[in-house]
Amino acid sequence: MSAATPGRPPVSPEHNEMPLIEHLLELRNRLLKMVIAVVICFAAIYPFANELYLWLSEPLRELLPVGQMMIATDITSPFFAPLKLALVLAVFAAIPVILYQLWSFIAPGLYAHEKKLAFPLLVTSVLLFYLGAAFAYYVVFPLVFGFFTAIGPEGIVELPDISSYLNFVLKMFFAFGVAFEIPIATILLILSGVTTPQDLAAKRPYVVVGCFIIGMMLTPPDIISQTLLAVPMWILFELGILFGYVAQRHARSRDDEEYPADPS
Repeated sequence: MSAATPGRPPVSPEHNEMPLIEHLLELRNRLLKMVIAVVICFAAIYPFANELYLWLSEPLRELLPVGQMMIATDITSPFFAPLKLALVLAVFAAIPVILYQLWSFIAPGLYAHEKKLAFPLLVTSVLLFYLGAAFAYYVVFPLVFGFFTAIGPEGIVELPDISSYLNFVLKMFFAFGVAFEIPIATILLILSGVTTPQDLAAKRPYVVVGCFIIGMMLTPPDIISQTLLAVPMWILFELGILFGYVAQRHARSRDDEEYPADPS
């Protein structure tokens, strides 16, 4: 058993050092379970891939003029577009299992108070990613597609390609899903000692500008989608600072209980 680190609680029995080969075997088993979870989800989702694609394309299709529809410019697109969508949705659906396997792999190396914090952060990160994707679908897509379909020159027939549309919406899902992880990243930076809530609050003007720059880089070149990404990022940054204050106070109170000050 390894010696306790100065300033930290004694190492629990779970921290016994394992040989490297055992770690690699454990990692292989965890990765295999992740792949199996994705395959099972894919097998369950693929039979409904065409219906899911229709649901995914509904925000655009309902804005197209009567008689116009989406097209496939590649002969293989009608097969590969729903297939790609089913695979991505399978990964999304398997995220809880994937994170659970990651958690099971790293948990034995964590201290008790780290476990109490890490697991809620993992669960919250999953929920925030799903929330970001839902925000993109139900709020951003109708506004963005409404803007694009209304701004086109008169006499131009809009026939969106199904593969191009899928690539676009997946990019938007990823952008908004990652953007909604800002509170988690902020809390982790504060708890790791890299920064403090006070320092982050002082850098607020630079963060706001950075949010709009990121929104410009990750979204189409229109002010609506850029603003719809930048403003939630800023709000989530403020929430991260708020929760960072709470987490910082909790960490200080825990340290005071475990390591009381010397009366001398």
